[in-house]
Amino acid sequence: MNFGVVFPQTEFGSDPAAVRDYAQAVEGMGYSHILAYDHILGANPDRPGGWRGTYTHESSFLEPFVLFSYMAGFAPRLGFFTGILILPQRQTVLVAKQAATLDVLCEGKFRMGVGLGWNEVEYTALNENFHNRGRRSEEQVAVLRALWTEPLVNFEGKWHHIPDAGIKPLPVQRPIPIWFGGTAEEALKRAARIGDGWIPNIRQVEDARKPAELLRQELVSAGRNPLEFGIEPRLLYGDGNPSQWHSTARIWEELGATGFSINTMGAGLATPQAHIDALARFAREMGVSRT
Repeated sequence: MNFGVVFPQTEFGSDPAAVRDYAQAVEGMGYSHILAYDHILGANPDRPGGWRGTYTHESSFLEPFVLFSYMAGFAPRLGFFTGILILPQRQTVLVAKQAATLDVLCEGKFRMGVGLGWNEVEYTALNENFHNRGRRSEEQVAVLRALWTEPLVNFEGKWHHIPDAGIKPLPVQRPIPIWFGGTAEEALKRAARIGDGWIPNIRQVEDARKPAELLRQELVSAGRNPLEFGIEPRLLYGDGNPSQWHSTARIWEELGATGFSINTMGAGLATPQAHIDALARFAREMGVSRT
């Protein structure tokens, strides 16, 4: 069972040396990968109409493709995982190029977790339609996989037109694995139809039983083997002690988990070093090793 870590975006700051030290420490502890969230813009809560989103313009986020490319140069054994990239607010062909470049730089150890997001302000600012994002995302996945596997692509869809063109270099993985976030019924159906894995962001493991069973049913209905489908939940460092971590991990494994990411955010850790120390403790207690 592989363990990765969630880069503590909103609590880490922006010191390049600290980012380097974090990646190298994570690699040295035996973790398999780093996962990072994606947000491009934060809204002003005092804007006309107000704002009740989880994050604001004061919340710090490093862009995942740039962040991972930087880390890959310092920690060559690590894999990287977006969890999640808000795919429909981005240009699909540009995402294909960025992901392929990252996959080359990290030698084929990139997984792209995608989702629809909730921040309409970001969609507005990026000139994308918030209201058809679910339908567009499915076509985006088809475009991505074509660009990652074929030197020349002719694609004519509802939202995309590629007139006999391709990207170079192609990624090491052809195609790069695409995982889906979300727990809504439609999100789980989409993951079962066209995804390589599921990234549940569920705090209490007991709340995962219903969506995990629905996902299994949808995989079977789609003619897919649930044992060949990835599931990677997050374990929250601040939610318990080693006994609780082991107990939660066991239940997740019963539900089909194929790996875990440990999230140190929200645990009162005030410095980058405190996050590193927490990961070291978790690695000791859970027997983390790279496989």
